[in-house]
Amino acid sequence: QVQVVESGGGLVQPGGSLRLSCAASGSFFRINRMGWYRQAPGKERELVARIIGDDNINYADSVKGRFTISRDKAKNTVYLQMNSLEPEDTAVYYCNANVRLRALSYSNTDYWGQGTQVTVSS
Repeated sequence: QVQVVESGGGLVQPGGSLRLSCAASGSFFRINRMGWYRQAPGKERELVARIIGDDNINYADSVKGRFTISRDKAKNTVYLQMNSLEPEDTAVYYCNANVRLRALSYSNTDYWGQGTQVTVSS
């Protein structure tokens, strides 16, 4: 089984910064991609940023230039540094890990964390 655990959410004023962390643990062959999604009240879950393979990075247009995703491959951990936060960034942030469980299997599985609340408000 694979566990995905996030940390680092909280309340911050507009213009402030937060850093989210996400660690994947358990038994698996490799992590194909790892990243962050968010869901605001009344809206669908959306991609924020993700790392595919070793260095292919995608960002949502709304966070480019403000958010930075990074990865510690040895620790199976990704980080999301969020700067210049805006009220529109308020949401529950979820970490996702797409994992290949066994070396000889072509089946990949998505695992999600429990979510961490980020609130940007004065």
